[in-house]
Amino acid sequence: MLRAARDRRINLRDFGDGSLGVTLDETADAALVADLLAAFGAAADTDALVADARLEIPPHFARSSPFMTHPVFNTHHSETEMLRYIFHLQGKDLSLAHAMIPLGSCTMKLNATSEMIPVTWPEFGDIHPFAPRDQTEGYRTLFAQLEGWLAEITGFHAVSLQPNAGSQGEYAGLLVINAYHKARGQGRRNVCLIPSSAHGTNPASAVVAGMRVVVVRCDERGNIDVADLRAKAEQHADTLAALMVTYPSTHGVFEEAITEICAIVHEFGGQVYMDGANMNAQVGLTSPGAIGADVCHLNLHKTFCIPHGGGGPGMGPICVAEHLAPYLPGHPVVSPTDGKSPEAIGPVSAAPWGSPSILTISWVYIALMGAGGLRLATEMAILNANYMAKRLSESYAVLYRGSHGAVAHEFIIDCRGFEKTAGVKVEDIAKRLMDYGFHAPTMSFPVPGTLMIEPTESEPLSEIDRLCDALIEIRAEIADIEAGKLPRDDNPLKHAPHTIAAVCADEWRHAYTRERAAFPLAGLRASKQWPACARVDNPFGDRNLTCSCPPVAGFAS
Repeated sequence: MLRAARDRRINLRDFGDGSLGVTLDETADAALVADLLAAFGAAADTDALVADARLEIPPHFARSSPFMTHPVFNTHHSETEMLRYIFHLQGKDLSLAHAMIPLGSCTMKLNATSEMIPVTWPEFGDIHPFAPRDQTEGYRTLFAQLEGWLAEITGFHAVSLQPNAGSQGEYAGLLVINAYHKARGQGRRNVCLIPSSAHGTNPASAVVAGMRVVVVRCDERGNIDVADLRAKAEQHADTLAALMVTYPSTHGVFEEAITEICAIVHEFGGQVYMDGANMNAQVGLTSPGAIGADVCHLNLHKTFCIPHGGGGPGMGPICVAEHLAPYLPGHPVVSPTDGKSPEAIGPVSAAPWGSPSILTISWVYIALMGAGGLRLATEMAILNANYMAKRLSESYAVLYRGSHGAVAHEFIIDCRGFEKTAGVKVEDIAKRLMDYGFHAPTMSFPVPGTLMIEPTESEPLSEIDRLCDALIEIRAEIADIEAGKLPRDDNPLKHAPHTIAAVCADEWRHAYTRERAAFPLAGLRASKQWPACARVDNPFGDRNLTCSCPPVAGFAS
């Protein structure tokens, strides 16, 4: 039956005990059912069998209410209307097609069209995760090449492509460390040291992995306090499992003591987990393996160009040193390691290679860039960040720098003093940037009241200068408030963003002009991305939830 089904291009699940599994989805039609029945040796008149099949929905499950009643389903009756509706929605969104998105710690870089095209090919997108090996040779070649490239980039021995997100990669990496300790008879090790500058997912992943979090202090320059690290590693020497460290740090500086930090953790029996969120400052220049880490995850949806944001699929593969390779995630149906490792931990994702169709994006990116291109991208990302930090330093204090005055691929500007001098909060600056046509940088992380800016290597000098010009002009607006030229409660920052409806209204009661509200820089007259709605009170909305759906009581009857 298996062979008969395959002859008809149908894969059945072979459970190995003589039983077979059949799964049908919404794409199944009568012809497919007929072929399936024929594969099982059904009567020749399969058309009659299919015709006799009926889907009987129990009455208490049957729909009794009208279907698709929202106007959006009953307004657009032609392709032209639907096209215009979709582009109307698209016009409300600011994307990389309009401006840079300088989200620090998120690496919102270009997702090139050439990298994206293979995702649309059915040869990649239509393969079932559990398809037989002889039908996935091309995929396995891609996996092997990508794993080899990522291992070389990170300086590690082996790679698992299974984790579906950076957070899932963190979790998988910590489970691998746990398995390593248990295999050596040291299952008692459950303490995870985490710097105070870490991503919030770090302590969350450690707790989910069964570890106890101990926080390590950072010094005034944003670096890990090495003395505090040593003291806490020594204090928990018998139970130390791991250190989770981000390099460069989330403060936007390269930890100059990183090799010493890793050596201290190893001295007291722990393993070093490196968060790969900031790999865009490492690729081609250094590597987690070179600094002394044991395992890292990579955000393929950041550094390696898979689109990122909006809830799309991510990939967070983990790369490990040789002594951790036997513990990489396995899978009960299709083993990513081909059964070579009986010590493998269980799966962390439902599919053996996570979301494999989007791995093609990172494969194309690395293949096209080559080693030299990847290194150049890293150098440009660091150069762009330092250029911006230099330009903005006359208007804003750059919070952390290295010992030579440089930053890494991102940096933090301090906006905390403006609340006292002008009544301006960092949220006001973020909303005012919308009037200049920009998505705000990361706000209040990792330091409340600051903006963390990451230009990436994708942006040209003209766009970087455009964002600098916007932030410098906003600082001038703050200066006008400080000097009393603008009221503290009625100024362009406090009422931002300004919609086209507000600017064109008959009545204008503000202490500043419409022109200053909408066109604070001359270049905005030639190209302006108008905010779709006016100012939203974020804290009020968080505390006073409003449901737009019918009340639950309406479903009771």
